[in-house]
Amino acid sequence: MATAAAAALCATVHALAAACMGRLLSRRLPTAAAATAGRQTRSMGSAQSFHINTPDNTVETYFDFTEENYKLVNKILSKYPANYKQSGIIPLLDLAQRQHGGWLPVAAMDKVASIVEAAPSRVYEVASFYTMFNRTKVGKYFIQLCGTTPCMICGSEDIKKTIENHLGIKNGETTEDGMFTLLEVECLGACANAPMIQMNDDYYECLTPKTTIELLDACKRGEPPTMGKWGSLPMNGQVSCEGPLGKTSLWTVPDPPKVDPDRFKDGSVDPASVKVHMSY
Repeated sequence: MATAAAAALCATVHALAAACMGRLLSRRLPTAAAATAGRQTRSMGSAQSFHINTPDNTVETYFDFTEENYKLVNKILSKYPANYKQSGIIPLLDLAQRQHGGWLPVAAMDKVASIVEAAPSRVYEVASFYTMFNRTKVGKYFIQLCGTTPCMICGSEDIKKTIENHLGIKNGETTEDGMFTLLEVECLGACANAPMIQMNDDYYECLTPKTTIELLDACKRGEPPTMGKWGSLPMNGQVSCEGPLGKTSLWTVPDPPKVDPDRFKDGSVDPASVKVHMSY
């Protein structure tokens, strides 16, 4: 009798535990629709911190590097000792993301884990920590709009409204044709040329509603403006971060420090003289 009662009690406990676990998982792994419904909050440039299965993003989804990219994989791994392959996780994830159209499916993360001989969870934690990695699909032109104080004061809200009205999307959404994704993020480090956006790898700065529309229309035609001399493009015609008076200093290129070309010929450096070798 006591044995039967104990067995019944154990069965009840197991059933309650299973029910609690089910509720917990349902909270942690919502459907894609539930997870994204009504999302209008500021982001740090990344999606949710958990994985959401979609038809094109499951552990069963196939991913492998192309033959050409495997040459880059080997080049990346050659930079690290054989027992430190995990040091290549970040550049390998970046390579996978570029191959896969700007975002990382979980299968790509699993492939990287396999290559560097690490547990998949080690790769997931890197991909979910760095905002440069997109773990959900983004458009061909991924627009990250800076909304931090300097940009906000200089008109980022107007730029945001311009983008939303011109493309017919809201923050966190992608156009129906898959061309554009808009995401408001924190500081992108171009405060001197606010307001600005980062589109894929490129910075477009000193924006106005008019130049923003011109930029978007150029991208629709497949003709995004090329970057300026210094790796960004102020849309008001200035060069880099020069002021309205143009360049007022640094007219000449300073001479580089003199460096002894034979400083490492013996293959070692005396720690006491490291500053000299580093041209300090």
